Amino acid sequence: MEDKKNNTETKIHFKQGKNDLLSSIVEGGDAIKTEELQEKQIDFIKEKISELFNMKNVHFLLGSGTSVDAIPTMAGLFEAVEDKINELSEVNKAIKDEFNDISKRAEKNNLEDILGILYSNRVYLEGSEYKDNLETCEALIKIIENEIFDKINVKFNEEKAENILGTYKEFYSKIALRNKDLARISVFTTNNDLFNETALNSLNIHYINGFNGGIHRYFNPAMFKYTFSKRMDTGIEKFEPVENMVNLYKIHGSINWVEDDKNQNTFFKIKEISTPDNSKENVLIYPTPTKQNKSLGSPYVEMFREFQCKLLEPLSVLFVIGYSFSDEHVNNIIYQALATNTTMNLVVINDLSNKDIFNIDDNRIYKIWEEVSEGYKGNRLHFFKSIVEKLLPNVNAFKAENNSLNEFIKFYNKNIANENR
Repeated sequence: MEDKKNNTETKIHFKQGKNDLLSSIVEGGDAIKTEELQEKQIDFIKEKISELFNMKNVHFLLGSGTSVDAIPTMAGLFEAVEDKINELSEVNKAIKDEFNDISKRAEKNNLEDILGILYSNRVYLEGSEYKDNLETCEALIKIIENEIFDKINVKFNEEKAENILGTYKEFYSKIALRNKDLARISVFTTNNDLFNETALNSLNIHYINGFNGGIHRYFNPAMFKYTFSKRMDTGIEKFEPVENMVNLYKIHGSINWVEDDKNQNTFFKIKEISTPDNSKENVLIYPTPTKQNKSLGSPYVEMFREFQCKLLEPLSVLFVIGYSFSDEHVNNIIYQALATNTTMNLVVINDLSNKDIFNIDDNRIYKIWEEVSEGYKGNRLHFFKSIVEKLLPNVNAFKAENNSLNEFIKFYNKNIANENR
């Protein structure tokens, strides 16, 4: 359709494998040009997503696109670090040279890759005689980590952050209340910010993120096996799961995680603090095994194991939002699950036409995006705000209308199983 405000044209795509599911929606012989047509397309997509929400196990993978505007993209973070490095005086020329040299060897504009090289280099230099090189390496690491921390540690009273937080709140208000006969929603995120926790807390939604305790909360992967339950009858020992709950997995760490070995009565020395603090050396951001010490492998290994296990559960669907399929270790888990779990479905809501995932002809893979011409400035359908407002069903209202498991079995047999035979 034509967007008069921006004088551009937009086109919605919804594919199952390589089948165009919107091709049958036409009006008066004019297949693309009317606003009514686009509304019909959105309604059709929302109906299909509602059917997928009937699956027993529903998971989300949220990438950096869900926090964009309030937090820079990876390219934006790289530019911020680059500007900070360029501000250094000639006295710090060694730091500049080190950054430029590593940037050429690392993946383009990828600070995670750059930090991985620096962490490995630091481990090597700590056991060598090159003390000057070690000081340069450590200084560069500190500059990068501080800049990333400052950009990720958003102030929620600022307008951009408030707007993004509002979208997160609407997201969780739609998905958290779920039929007790189905598994709790699981949200995996590669983001290090606190938008998820802040939104959940403000809505009084229970969530399990792998930490337990009271004043001092330490990582304990056993928490992911638990759920909140309520007693159905005060006179008998009978319980049912609390509907208002989600599982939250921060697979790339968080700015409010720190290493803390003061508590000797815990297997994992990773602590969650209420207020992010970058004044310490033990803040955890990226899952790089060589950072700090060996214990850093623990939270990330457990998080990725949970990600893998969840996707292998029968009758599962993974909704991917704001993630660009740029992390091979994340992609491989998704691909392995698709190869192994025949009842898993994948819904990618993003414009990834140049990625391998969009070239796979598999009826379990759904792709949703909006194509726009140059100059378009509005919210595309695959942006987080549009997804939440236009595509996600209200689970609380939807569950009252359906016997979820039976409805899904019908949907699966009709739309997927027969086509894969």
